[in-house]
Amino acid sequence: MNRITAVVLAVLVTVATLPVAAVGAGASAASPSQQSDGSADAGAYAGTHVAFETSNDALVDYRVDGEQVFENVSVVSQSDHHSRAGLGADVALDAVVNLSGLGLELGAQSETRAEIETEGSASMAAHDSERGILTVDAGDEARYVEVDLADNVSAEADAEHGDRVVVDSGERTGAFVVAGDGEVAVNENGDVTADLGNDATLVFRSYADGERDESAEEQERLIADGTATAEIYAEERAGERVVDVATYGQDIAIDAAEESQERLEMTVERAHGEGTVVIASVSEAAVDGAESAEDLAVTVDGEAAAEASSYSELEGGIGEEPRYMVTQSSDASATADVLVAIDHFSEREVAVQSADGDADGDDSVPGFGAGAALVALLTGTAARLRQ
Repeated sequence: MNRITAVVLAVLVTVATLPVAAVGAGASAASPSQQSDGSADAGAYAGTHVAFETSNDALVDYRVDGEQVFENVSVVSQSDHHSRAGLGADVALDAVVNLSGLGLELGAQSETRAEIETEGSASMAAHDSERGILTVDAGDEARYVEVDLADNVSAEADAEHGDRVVVDSGERTGAFVVAGDGEVAVNENGDVTADLGNDATLVFRSYADGERDESAEEQERLIADGTATAEIYAEERAGERVVDVATYGQDIAIDAAEESQERLEMTVERAHGEGTVVIASVSEAAVDGAESAEDLAVTVDGEAAAEASSYSELEGGIGEEPRYMVTQSSDASATADVLVAIDHFSEREVAVQSADGDADGDDSVPGFGAGAALVALLTGTAARLRQ
């Protein structure tokens, strides 16, 4: 298996934003087997941002930052549904309604993630981030997924892009895309239905009002076409930093770990050598006090990565050279996204540090010294997520 070590958290933070104790404590990227600090029982999960319950055959009452997004999510084998409903295999997706879902139960939980297991090979994962990411993996056979929206939420196929459905509650917007073989549509009940081929993934990302800008739409496109295969997110909770990863492919696994206080590294493994894009979302705790994207430096095997000025330029790095870019939805945004394009896969090291490389000097960029909040974000972390 090819390996690459990549750093994707690249937002600067002044030392003053972190108490000294936090530098030694580091980030908490709890494994899925660890119990969440949020309230959870056999059929419910309540994290910092995401909350939901489970019934015998559906995920129910899914909320992001207190706002109900959908009432339930059901997953079913396509062949079973066709047989039960007396439908042919060529049924239109918008006619797929009222699914009788697979049996499911709440599985492993952590501070940043909850997994939902089904009777078959399909699975779901709710990621407790500001984006309220929910993934539904088809497993080893074709599936239908039906998402019944909350009463105040409307759904509309994105006419401009054609590969996603956008939902809107007035307070939040969200987007459904399919990574892999499949499609997503608005069904005849006004809800969302997805057709997933085996190993495909339905991805839902949620945004606060006004946050879904052109950059967010570009990231959705990268996920839908298989260019972006993982998304890392990090934030501070109760004085500690937490980090987790959502993966959008079956052939990628990520380890995040801090090698030194001045250097941050991540290991990404893929089953083949083709390059990819990794998205990192860093919350207000990491953004507060940041200078600008110009202060960022990314190196690959000790050589500087090229900074891209557009998404097309970023994607051009795949197969050519490592590239990165930093985006924010606005100057006042509490979250920054750092995208790193990996040109190809072999054993390599990628690092993020101050542009002058002098993490200990008086002239080093704020956030990359020995007390850097960014480094503390992942100190002691070992988060391995394998699909």
